Amino acid sequence: MSATVENDVEMIEKLRAAHQKLKKEIGKIIVGQEKVVDELLMAIFCRSHALLMGVPGLAKTLMVSTLAQALDLKFKRIQFTPDLMPSDITGSEVIQDDPVTRERMFKFLPGPIFANIVLADEINRTPPKTQAALLEAMQERKASIGGIDHAMPSPFFVLATQNPIEQEGTYPLPEAQLDRFLFLIKVDYPTDAEEEQIMRMGTSDTKVTVNPVLNGEDIIGLQHIVRRVPVSDKVFHFAKRITRLSRPGTPEAAEFVQKWLTWGAGPRASMNLILAAKAHALLRGANHVAGDDIVAVATPILRHRLILNFAAQSEGITIDEVIRQLVKQAAKMVAA
Repeated sequence: MSATVENDVEMIEKLRAAHQKLKKEIGKIIVGQEKVVDELLMAIFCRSHALLMGVPGLAKTLMVSTLAQALDLKFKRIQFTPDLMPSDITGSEVIQDDPVTRERMFKFLPGPIFANIVLADEINRTPPKTQAALLEAMQERKASIGGIDHAMPSPFFVLATQNPIEQEGTYPLPEAQLDRFLFLIKVDYPTDAEEEQIMRMGTSDTKVTVNPVLNGEDIIGLQHIVRRVPVSDKVFHFAKRITRLSRPGTPEAAEFVQKWLTWGAGPRASMNLILAAKAHALLRGANHVAGDDIVAVATPILRHRLILNFAAQSEGITIDEVIRQLVKQAAKMVAA
């Protein structure tokens, strides 16, 4: 066995052990929501961003800050508001006097976006100009201020939240920016037992400490390991078939897609299906990607990339239902 393979095996075992420890540490603060935590971790191990959708009071902000503590990463929270300017998040240049030469010079003061994990709280409450500044940081991992590029720290993740109820006074995210998020994660209400546990924990005087499990260097190494997980041709074909079936107006589109969708998933969705499935395979203890891994990540990857038309909305059809049918039909075609 080569040194590279041995190192990969060691890192894979480290990832699996860290996954269990992370869930334990996060569980000290966050009750339930195990699927949400797993999807956040997959996004991080895929070097990608995630959008959390849920009503207020479901501890989305607390979940992200707790995750940052467990990963020992620098964390910043930005509350998005209608009057937020791009410079409020990226930073700006100020004129300062040099104490020695007495000359005036520009000095860059970095904004809150220069952190490892950035929580963009209620991201749809800020105008497109500010959203565009965030988009550059997400995609290019840099911010341009005064004609100079300033690189984001590594690792760098944007975990955004959005309230699905209030839409008045909001600025819906453009499709190009939504496409930059690996997952759209739905945060649901807790179960009866979980809610009682939340009530007891939230009203007690007990102080809980979250211990770091990984650090930035570990995460960067694990991101490389995820990309090296092997994928068979059949699994590639399965993922490709799902996205190609989703595109209305094309010869390969499924019949129900022509009826219910205005827009389908692009090639970035195809790549993300494979990448996220690699992370999912490692977290469940496998060394290769199976079709079940594609199925597990298909819904959070596709739900913000498919657009329902009026006919689907009038029939009460949901995006998640369309995705289930896409996966089912693709599986039948690949098995045939």
